[in-house]
Order: sequence, then structure tokens, then C-alpha cells
Amino acid sequence: MPQHVSIQGFQGSFHEVAARQYFGAEPELLACATFGAVVAHVVNGTAGAGLMAMENSLAGSILPNYLLLERHAVRVTGEVYLPIHQHLMGLPGTTLADIQAVHSHPMALRQCGEFLDQHPHWKLVETDDTGHSAQLLAENRTPGVAVVAGAQAAAQFGLEILAPAIHDDPHNYTRFLVLERAETAQPDPEANKASLYFHTSHAPGSLAAVLTRVAAHGFNLSKLQSCPRPGQPWHYGFHADVEFEEMSQLDALLADLAPVTEELRVLGAYRRGSMAEAAGEELSLPGGTTKQSVLSERPA
Repeated sequence: MPQHVSIQGFQGSFHEVAARQYFGAEPELLACATFGAVVAHVVNGTAGAGLMAMENSLAGSILPNYLLLERHAVRVTGEVYLPIHQHLMGLPGTTLADIQAVHSHPMALRQCGEFLDQHPHWKLVETDDTGHSAQLLAENRTPGVAVVAGAQAAAQFGLEILAPAIHDDPHNYTRFLVLERAETAQPDPEANKASLYFHTSHAPGSLAAVLTRVAAHGFNLSKLQSCPRPGQPWHYGFHADVEFEEMSQLDALLADLAPVTEELRVLGAYRRGSMAEAAGEELSLPGGTTKQSVLSERPA
């Protein structure tokens, strides 16, 4: 168990919830303002592990984070799926009619587009973190400001949930990756998922050749993300997540992909995370209703 884990975000953030879900209460969390700082702590050894969001089921992929995986000496050693319940919250006594501006991380605002579009007079202000937005509102007590964040932020900072569950889809998940320093990360003999990076020749059919071989080996391709290659306009590299049963299957796939790729790297092999929600303590919401807390199972 690492002594320190770096996360993007601050107290009350979804990164904090995901880190506690995966690592438990023991490690000290190092709060970082940027994802680059999360990775830097891991590479420099000031954190034994890092946790970094990669994609949301509503808002999509966080493309700069895929570039961080490519360019730094880190290894993916696990993943966390966290159900994300976004709530509109404000200072106690605030009503919807009082709101003039809504502050939150841009990904959180994107996840709540349908609700926010119903209030076009509200100014949307992008911030560095959901939990930090809640903390600043509680400290500064700015009238007319509301925040989009998780219920844990409302509880920690004494805010009132004005509109619960405002995300566009009830099945709203964020996927986080667990990162360790490449030089010291230990292989997991029970790994059944791998994150790969590859690029091919810029020729017709080159990507299809890769995908055909993945299918021929019976792998489930659970993610395929293209990313621009710096210095080569309109040329792309690809991040792929593949699922399998035994590590020997991955070894065979890699050998088969080598002839049809110009570069092929394993960014990490690890055990698949679970999207099954665990029963948690209920959180009181306005009107006497309740909603399950935002905890889910730790990857098996």
C-alpha cells in the first residue's frame, strides 16, 4: 500500500472518493491542481501511486491525459469506475431564483447540460475542481453563486443541495486509472485487461489490419481513442484497452501486432474494474427524499 497517492482535485472532489474507494483510508492524498502534477508526483517518487480520470460516460475522454500516459514513465496498474451524481448546491437559504452564476469543473458542467440549459440567464464559470468550488463558496459566502459537485462536497462544506441529481443520464460514470512509476511497478499475474498505445503507417487499411488481428485473437476491445502525433499534422496514434483471460493471450496478441504497427507499447496490464454500485449510506436531499451515496465496488 503506498504511503502517498496523488490526485487531481481537493477535499470533496470525485478524485478523493475514487481514491478512497480503491486505496482505503491509509494513504495520504496529495491534492494537485493539474493532471500533469499528478503524474509528476508519481514519476518523481513523491507519491507511490496516482489516480487520474480518463473518461466520463457522458462527457467523453479527457484527451490531454492520454498524452500524459504516452510521454511519461508511468505504468497503469488498476482502474476505478465511479458512479457520478452531480448536484446543484448553494449556501443555506439560497433558492433557484437567487442564482446568478454556477461554478464547477468544465467536465461537470458538460454532464449537466440539459438542466443548465433550462436556466440560460445563469453564468457558467469553469473552475479547477468540483470540491474546491464548493469549498470556496463556503469560505467566501458569495451571494448568487451555486456550485455543481457531489453530495460529499455538500456534506463536508455545509452547503445545501438545491437541485439533486441534475446530470443528464442516471448512468453517469467516470473511469479513473491508477498509475505507478514504470521502473518500480510490479506485474500483476492476475491481470485481465491492458492499455496499449500504437501507431501504424499512414496508409489505407493500416488501422483495419490491427483491429482484424485483435478480433482474431478473441479480445474484447473496450476502448479505442485516437490522439494527434505532435509534429505530424493529421497523423494519429491510438490508445486501446483490451480485455482477456490470461496474460499468455496478451503476449500472443502483441507478437501478432508487431508486424502491422510502427510502434507498440503496453502502458499497463491490470485487473478490470467493476461498474456495479455498492450499497452505501443514504444522503438526505431536499424534500425528504434520499439518494444512495457515490460509492461503488473496489476492483476485484
